Amino acid sequence: MYLSKKIKGVVAVAALVASCNQPAANKTEKADILSANRDTTVRPNDDFFEYANGAWMKANPIPGDETTYGVGELVQKELYEKLKKINEDAALKAEKTGSAQQIGDFWFSAMDSAGVEKSGIEPLKPELAKIAAVKTPAEVMSQAAHMHAFASDVFFGEGVEQDPKKSDMEAYSLGQGGLGMPIRDYYLNTDERTMKVRNQYPAYVATIFRLSGIDSPTAEKKAAAVIRFETELAKASRKLEDLRDPYKNYNKYAITDLKKLGSHINWPEILTTIGVHNVDSVIVGQPEFLVALDKLVSGTDIQTLRDYMTFHFINGYAPFLNKAFVDAHFEFYSKTIRGAQEQRPRWRRSLDIEQGVIGESLGQLFVKEYFSPKAKARYEQMVENVRNAYKARMEKLDWMSDSTKQKAIHKLMAIKKKVGYPDKWKDLSTLKIDRGPFVLNMMRSGEWWNKYELNKLGKPVDREEWSMTPQTYNAYYNPSNNEIVLPAAMMTVPGFKDEELDDALVYGYTAASTVGHEITHGFDDEGRQFNEQGNLSNWWAPQDSAQFAKRAEVLVQQFNKMIPLDTMHINGKATLGENLADLGGILIGLDAFKQTEAFKKGEKIHGMTPTQRFFLGYSLGWLLAERPQKIANQLLTDVHSPAKYRVNGPFPNVADFYDAFGIKAGDKMFIADSARVHLW
Repeated sequence: MYLSKKIKGVVAVAALVASCNQPAANKTEKADILSANRDTTVRPNDDFFEYANGAWMKANPIPGDETTYGVGELVQKELYEKLKKINEDAALKAEKTGSAQQIGDFWFSAMDSAGVEKSGIEPLKPELAKIAAVKTPAEVMSQAAHMHAFASDVFFGEGVEQDPKKSDMEAYSLGQGGLGMPIRDYYLNTDERTMKVRNQYPAYVATIFRLSGIDSPTAEKKAAAVIRFETELAKASRKLEDLRDPYKNYNKYAITDLKKLGSHINWPEILTTIGVHNVDSVIVGQPEFLVALDKLVSGTDIQTLRDYMTFHFINGYAPFLNKAFVDAHFEFYSKTIRGAQEQRPRWRRSLDIEQGVIGESLGQLFVKEYFSPKAKARYEQMVENVRNAYKARMEKLDWMSDSTKQKAIHKLMAIKKKVGYPDKWKDLSTLKIDRGPFVLNMMRSGEWWNKYELNKLGKPVDREEWSMTPQTYNAYYNPSNNEIVLPAAMMTVPGFKDEELDDALVYGYTAASTVGHEITHGFDDEGRQFNEQGNLSNWWAPQDSAQFAKRAEVLVQQFNKMIPLDTMHINGKATLGENLADLGGILIGLDAFKQTEAFKKGEKIHGMTPTQRFFLGYSLGWLLAERPQKIANQLLTDVHSPAKYRVNGPFPNVADFYDAFGIKAGDKMFIADSARVHLW
């Protein structure tokens, strides 16, 4: 919530990590992690997620400073300690130049709690004075553009992306944004849990105003006006599932034609102030939002617009200010919305933030320690094994025409794999980091990353660039590059070296839940609309598209019926892409595993067959306990289903699962074959 648009993605991932106890082990021989984690009081036939992971979750309750707790947190325990030492050493050395200087000075300023308390809100006052000086709607939007130039998002969303229809070029996009709560639903939904969050938001906004020096009655009035304005923005915003349609969210306008969206906002002037150059057109994701914004800005009193910008500016940097701001921000965004009970220690918060600012500098040190050339080679080969398994599965499809099938196979074989770490690291040398106020380092970082992105405009896409650091426990498929990116940390099983892991576990844990999952994204409901060059293009025969939609709808309806919390259902349409990728990943990961010697030998390990260990290995990848508040937030804002349902949701659609665990009619994990998803 508090991070700039240019850096929040990386830090948001980093912010999931936490320390914990290692998996069960003794001094001489490590216990089998799959056996140790099982809760054998639960039948796999009824709740496979609890059966696979329940013993660990019972023994490891969620710490107070976490909203989730599981394998991702385990993976990065050692990483936190390593990075902490790197930072402390760099701070002591006090180098004058280079990445060591940046790391050391960033750490010093982030950990300088006394300096932060002394500075208070003072570093923000020059920008706050600019906001206070605006007098007309035109000046309001000019100031908003200035704030966007150092990545402080107000009123709308914007940024640089590959042109979905011309993937070799970078494009500039405009769309909805400007909300203080995570998504439109928090302003509009009427369920009890969401309304509880909404009812606490005015007090938080008023607190930010009070902490900035405004008396309580005035602060409350300002908060009420700001929230009324944001509610109107929310009403004009599209729902989460509607943001997943790449065609409806692709509306190209010449910059000179943006005046068609309203007569009050001078978009060409705003784009110039932000720093947009070398393009004559922009992609407007949600034109109706900009039309509504034009009317809102012209029809809202100037004081409310000033207060809106003041709140958002301070709120965006609150986690980097003195304790009172940090605590208030935590209470609303982390405790009220996501359920955290206490804050993480300052050193861990500092590492999380650092990831998004100079993460690749840290990543170069990480891969030397954690990801050997042998491990890189193992997982690069695994990608090819999964790719070949998917090709074989595509060739056997009986519902897809030969013409579409051949195009699908061409796209599959063209997917670029990036494994472990980048071949070319970002040059961060011009990013100014010093030992002054922490918040100023963050403001300069936002400005630097904003310029970094804008400098891509008018240039060919750098297809070697990574959007995650090697130490990130995550992975992604980029449809515009037709690539899968698998950071080194994602292949790590906590407490084990790579060579200690059997193939059954690894193929479930990595080949299915990561490699197969990401490859399948190239053929999910959204990814399938991009061709092998990464361009938004309809390469499907009409009858094949109809078949795909019909078969995918079965999965939509399955997930629509799932109720993870209270009366809150999973949104089957919004989560369809991830659910399809989970199911596809399991199917092709298992197909790839069946080609290994470990599967062909059929030897049991710790009393489990290779296929059983495969399904347990996959479930280990989703070992995660989540607080109720976090699940509620996820159901509203995330296209991923809660962890439990990423196991129990797809497994009943996999025939081998029934054979491996003796699933029968009447079991809770049973779905009749006629009601299963038959797609890949």
